[in-house]
Amino acid sequence: MSYTALYRKFRPGSFDEVRGQDAIVTTLKNQIRSGRIGHAYLFCGTRGTGKTSVAKIMARAVNCEHPTENGPCNECATCRSILNGTSTNVIEIDAASNNGVDNIREIREEVSYRPTSGKYKVYIIDEVHMLSAGAFNALLKTLEEPPEYVIFILATTEANRIPVTILSRCQRYDFRRISVDVIADHIRDLLDQEHVEAEEKAVRYIARKADGSMRDALSLLDQCIAFYLGEKLTFDKVLDVLGSVDTDVFSMLLRRIIDGDASGSIRVLEELIRGGKELTQFAADFTWYLRNLMLLKSSDDLEDILDVSTENLRQLREESTMIDDDTLMRYIREFSDLSNQLRLATQKRVLTETAIIRLCRPQMGTDTGDILDRLRQIEEQIGASKIVTVDSLKAMVQNGELAAGAPAGSAGGSSSAAGSPQAGFTPAGSASPGFAPEDRAAVPPEPKKPAPEDLKKIRASWKRIIGSTSGILRPILAHAEPKFDPSVDESKLFLYFNDNTLKDCFGEENQKALREAILETTGVDVSVGAVFAGENHSRDLSDIPVDEILRDKVNMPVEEEDD
Repeated sequence: MSYTALYRKFRPGSFDEVRGQDAIVTTLKNQIRSGRIGHAYLFCGTRGTGKTSVAKIMARAVNCEHPTENGPCNECATCRSILNGTSTNVIEIDAASNNGVDNIREIREEVSYRPTSGKYKVYIIDEVHMLSAGAFNALLKTLEEPPEYVIFILATTEANRIPVTILSRCQRYDFRRISVDVIADHIRDLLDQEHVEAEEKAVRYIARKADGSMRDALSLLDQCIAFYLGEKLTFDKVLDVLGSVDTDVFSMLLRRIIDGDASGSIRVLEELIRGGKELTQFAADFTWYLRNLMLLKSSDDLEDILDVSTENLRQLREESTMIDDDTLMRYIREFSDLSNQLRLATQKRVLTETAIIRLCRPQMGTDTGDILDRLRQIEEQIGASKIVTVDSLKAMVQNGELAAGAPAGSAGGSSSAAGSPQAGFTPAGSASPGFAPEDRAAVPPEPKKPAPEDLKKIRASWKRIIGSTSGILRPILAHAEPKFDPSVDESKLFLYFNDNTLKDCFGEENQKALREAILETTGVDVSVGAVFAGENHSRDLSDIPVDEILRDKVNMPVEEEDD
């Protein structure tokens, strides 16, 4: 006799065997008991949550010769014929491969015939969202006024793709993801019946890995049992089969990244690759690890939903004090993007190594988050007791040393300084080797009055604003300098262009597009004007100074240097 997969072998046979959908099961049982059975049902929810299983149980329950409290008896002739797939009263249709108008017309013709045995003719249409528009239209009339002996049960994972005309004719039941505890309890019961010994940690990991799907959990369990047939199922063996990584390795990697240790981080990755770990799975699991850390930092009340061991929780608490919220969010975004890229990538290792190095060396990044992370590293290197000069920070930003990727203080961006976050950065009163004295003379004078807060916010996000534009507007903005007019109270952004040939390109349409990009990126709605070189204008425009932005972001004493 051929082997039967666990998810088929242990498919629920009655309502009391359905796990994690108590509200739906109770409602359906009450309907059957009271005779208030609807003519059309829509079962929605993610894969493996019991939609098709409940539909089959209900199909047997409404036709069972000796129904019980928990649905069908599964012993009578009608139940056995349905279970064997020989009954003409229960018709299962896969809408993914039978999605045309002709398929639905066949149903419309068949419903005119009464069931040969039993009370109801039940149509179970799986993946109903795959039906064509014409097929949905053909189904409408039959679904609205079916014969009294016909029940339609539609199942889908994408309810948003079902026309509202169909939705309004069905009783909708949303099958929720099954909790880790419920899945783990079910796995333990099955292991006892299969006479397989397993560690609790291994069971919990499989349950969490299933992501709310009971079918996925049983498939993963089947895979692990088959690989280590006759052996005890340990946590390490489960990790080995599923290509996953122990959380201790994630902790080690995160601490290396926080310390800016690129070489150490790459060595950790090298050990994982040598161990045969799959990089797509690694990126997804590490993102989940960072997610747990984010939840722990957000609130003390979320520890019960993290589903981690006491030892791992202790590690997470310790790491939560080592990293700030903005940096953690940047890590999550980086690895979330990496997970999406790895699915179709051919050079997975290169992409993963690049992402890790980029996190270790924020000076390689160009957005505000990278700059702030760079400043955090500088703070840690020079110590909170040191004095940081605004002119030094301002010159570094304007020279592109913080934002463009060159190490701080290295004019040529030499590799010898790349690994030193504080290279070329000096306290107040010291000479800065990263730029010559004449560079300091080029620093614009302080404005007559501080720039408005919303304009400083725009200035801090200027590169991201440019990056969010498209078409001809993006190269135009690359030649613009954001400024403001200190002589008026109006909060208005002026763009100064050295090239007056761009005047015809930056018209009202592009100004409107820029205004929308600013609003979308920063949440600031501000009017936009333009001034071009060579024009006679009365406005005395001033730069939106970098030092005012840095004062808000640097967590250390800041003082001006005397000229």
